[in-house]
Amino acid sequence: MTRNLPDAVIARAEDLFDVTVREKTQPMTPSEMRSGLAIYDGMMPSLGDRFTADIFNEFGRPRCKILANFGVGYNHIDVDAARAHSVTVTNTPGAVTDATADIAMTLILMSARRAAEGERLVRSGAWEGWHPTQMLGLHVTGKTVGIVGMGRIGQAIARRCHFGFGMEVLYFNRSQKDVDFPAKQVADLADLAARCDILVTATPGGAETRHLVGADVFAAMKPTAHVVNISRGDVVDEAALIAALQAGQIGGAGLDVYEFEPQVPEALRALENVVLLPHLGTAAEEVRTDMGMMVLDNLSAFFEGREPPNKL
Repeated sequence: MTRNLPDAVIARAEDLFDVTVREKTQPMTPSEMRSGLAIYDGMMPSLGDRFTADIFNEFGRPRCKILANFGVGYNHIDVDAARAHSVTVTNTPGAVTDATADIAMTLILMSARRAAEGERLVRSGAWEGWHPTQMLGLHVTGKTVGIVGMGRIGQAIARRCHFGFGMEVLYFNRSQKDVDFPAKQVADLADLAARCDILVTATPGGAETRHLVGADVFAAMKPTAHVVNISRGDVVDEAALIAALQAGQIGGAGLDVYEFEPQVPEALRALENVVLLPHLGTAAEEVRTDMGMMVLDNLSAFFEGREPPNKL
């Protein structure tokens, strides 16, 4: 297990397997990944543990036969390279959906209503009291939200926006989606950006979506519109986002992920019109426990000779 997990997960893991828990919280180094592939039967990698083709290519058939990823996103693992070396890869979909959607709503409200900026003002001691034109933000209720990526998480965000805030839902997705609430698909991303007040990225990471949201998208957005990213950091072109925020091209942004995480550019940290969270998407004990149990379900099935329920 490449990171420590909630006690209930560790206890169950120790009932099932001979377990080594890596004590570090930082991503694995290349040497740690190579050693792990050589000495363990299975591993539980997570965000930042970059199992690239180069890591696998040092082995014909490594001893490790399964990477049971802790998280729904797996763009840090070269799944094709893993398969080529007879290594199964699984993930934890479903367990993260609602918690991640909740963080998206947190960022929407914090960015639109300037909550982080206001909290900093109060903490600074410079707040001089209420007045009618103080820190006017964007009223969220009844606005139009654009969802980039209408999978489980995108749909959960859209439901919250529609049913909770009476928002019109537009979305950009490779395929048509049948959903249980009003939503309109928009074929062009720039067109979607131009029509919405809040743009939320909820698409998987990877080469196909890198910098999907860039300068052309920001140029199309209203100057009052906000962008929220809860997907993967490199889905948004961070340099283009900084330029758009600095120029007042868009109203603001809310980020839970970053292109070169955990590095956050000083230029981004210096801006008042952006909310910056430390990747809190699934940071609730119940959720992390559910994710860990799902990892163990995948590992148990694999070593019992069954198909893992979340095999990629």
